[in-house]
Amino acid sequence: MGIKNAACLKLLVFPLSHQARFSILVAGFMISPDSPSEDPDLKDVCLIPRNIMAEPDYMEDDNPELIRPQKLVNPVKTSRNHQDLHRELLMNQKRGLAPQNKPELQKVMEKRKRDQVIKQKEEEAQKKKSDLEIELLKRQQKLEQHELEKQKLQEEQENTPEFVKVKGNLRRTGQEVAQAQES
Repeated sequence: MGIKNAACLKLLVFPLSHQARFSILVAGFMISPDSPSEDPDLKDVCLIPRNIMAEPDYMEDDNPELIRPQKLVNPVKTSRNHQDLHRELLMNQKRGLAPQNKPELQKVMEKRKRDQVIKQKEEEAQKKKSDLEIELLKRQQKLEQHELEKQKLQEEQENTPEFVKVKGNLRRTGQEVAQAQES
C-alpha cells in the first residue's frame, strides 16, 4: 500500500466476533490481523476498538432461569392516533400527496396567482359573449333602469302632501272633461 504516515489515516475498527479479533478499514480497504499485509508499517498501527463495552453473557447462554431484558414499548407508537396518522402519511406518500413544507409567503403567493388566473378566466368568459347575450344584457339593463325610475316616482308621490295629489287629480279630470267635450 505504501502508507507511511499512519497518524493522518482515519481508522475504523469493527469487531468480527465477541473475541478480541478486529478488522481495520483503511482508505476503503478491509484489513484483518490474520490477512497478510504488504506494508509492515501498517501492522504497527495500534488497534483501538470503537466498542469498549463487552457484549452481555446472557446472549450466549440459554439459561431459562435468567430474566432477559425486553425492549420497552413506546406508548406513542402503540397509540391508535399515531398508528392512524402513520398509515395516512404512508398512503399519501405512495399517492404523491406528501404534506408541503412551504413557507407562508410562498403559499400566499401561490394563492394569489391561482386567484388571478381564475379572475382572468372569468374576464375572458365575459369577453367571449355572443351577440344574443349582449342584446339580452342591454335589454335587462334597460328594464332595471325603467323599474328604478318607477320606484322613484312612487316614492316621490308617497312623500308629497295629500293636497298636492288632490290638486293633480283635479287637473287631470278637468283636462279629461275638456277633451271629452271637444270630441
